[in-house]
Amino acid sequence: METFLVSAALVALAEMGDRTQFLTIMLASRYRRPLAIIAGVFVATLANHALAAFAGYYVAGLLNSIWLRILVGTAFVAMAVWALIPDKETDPAQQPSRWGVFAATAVAFFIVEIGDKTQVATVALAARYHDVMRVALGTTTGMLVANIPAAYFGDAVTRFLPLRLLHYISAAIYLALGALSLAEVTGHLK
Repeated sequence: METFLVSAALVALAEMGDRTQFLTIMLASRYRRPLAIIAGVFVATLANHALAAFAGYYVAGLLNSIWLRILVGTAFVAMAVWALIPDKETDPAQQPSRWGVFAATAVAFFIVEIGDKTQVATVALAARYHDVMRVALGTTTGMLVANIPAAYFGDAVTRFLPLRLLHYISAAIYLALGALSLAEVTGHLK
């Protein structure tokens, strides 16, 4: 349960002010179809994060435990720094596809999520916890926690949340996970 909760909380916080959340806000303000947008976000995130979790799990199996802990710890520290750099709006979906708002959201969200900090976090979490299913479900849940209000309230959601504070909290969690992973390395070297 810890794996699911840590994954969900970390991604929910990291998603605040992220480019994929801005995409959700943009789609919501343009199409005003929150259920179709939420369904598209869900499908895209589940597919994207399942692939990322498999990658993290696979990489974890290739490296011995000390090198893996160093890699994961360093990745989390880098994520802490990255969380402090706010994303800018992107607009990859000018028109809905011929399959509608759901398909436009799913395709655009999947593409924009590639290489995003929440996808990288999913890789690192799966490498750390060795649990593809709980990490993917947790990160997908976190993504929905952040994007459901964005889909319903568009840009009004950003007026209620102190995004900078959420970036700091997210960075602190990433830093703590990185420090924990790196501390495990020094414990194994003694």
